[in-house]
Amino acid sequence: MSNLDRAPVPSVCGGRGFVVAEPVRELLSPRHVKLGESTEVRRLLPNLGRRMIGAWAFVDHYGPDDIADEPGMQVPPHPHIGLQTVSWLHEGEVLHRDSTGSRQTIGPRQLGLMTSGRAISHSEESPRPHARHLHGAQLWVALPDEHRHTDPKFEYHPDLPTVTATGLTATVLLGSLDGSVSPGTTYTPIVGADLALRRGTEARLPLEPDFEYGVLAMSGEVHVDGVPVLPGSMLYLGCGRSELPLRAESDAGFMLLGGEPFAEELIMWWNFVGRTQAEIEQAREDWMKGSRFGEVKGYDGLPLPAPELSTVPLKPRGWVR
Repeated sequence: MSNLDRAPVPSVCGGRGFVVAEPVRELLSPRHVKLGESTEVRRLLPNLGRRMIGAWAFVDHYGPDDIADEPGMQVPPHPHIGLQTVSWLHEGEVLHRDSTGSRQTIGPRQLGLMTSGRAISHSEESPRPHARHLHGAQLWVALPDEHRHTDPKFEYHPDLPTVTATGLTATVLLGSLDGSVSPGTTYTPIVGADLALRRGTEARLPLEPDFEYGVLAMSGEVHVDGVPVLPGSMLYLGCGRSELPLRAESDAGFMLLGGEPFAEELIMWWNFVGRTQAEIEQAREDWMKGSRFGEVKGYDGLPLPAPELSTVPLKPRGWVR
């Protein structure tokens, strides 16, 4: 998915000085962003008070939207460097195309994982015809320096491992949870899981004390370590937890995002994750010239032009503990 903001503000990400090394309960409010003609997203990362959770650098939640009489998601071809995109749906479908030649329709609780590496371009759209409702999340994972120039690729995993307990089902998107391991390729210690809790369920989810975590509420009402988290909001939890108490006040769906704190300092501008201003400038120039990022074949429309770069210098900052 693209950041369609025509005046994107550079985000300084990474560096362990931003990491809370103890358990906290920090509720993050979303910023509402228009995505195409008929889709509005709630942007939770980057946030004014929190830039990353592990290697998770970008989180949008959208829907549930009634798109029966709407075009639904329509995101033209656009570029990426230095990251992975994770497409995750609770309702509806998204048709993915990219410059490696991949064409795949992604359905509910199926993993679409795109590794941009050095450069890729892709489009995302609701199929024609499409389901009435669209509800999901789009997330980015920052690639560490030793892997950010890897070959671009797309993975589709329709069958994912699950963890079950009374009243709880957890689907493992990335990394591992309670011994279940996702087939998705990862480049840093990370976890992403989608959890469904039945009303009245109380559970304790096992965690890695060295990871930092956040919970993105998708539907219903769940209490996370005693804090009510409503759909479209995220609770940042810090590090130092070996388990997480959960209680569902209604049937609830949410995502657990976590990972080892990302030590490198990054610049995230528009759809690029880099390390220097020169790298961001070169990526923008290459995209506008039609080089490096390849071609997305089959999309009925023009590629998305890059916004103008700010005159403010882009500089990664932060503190290393």
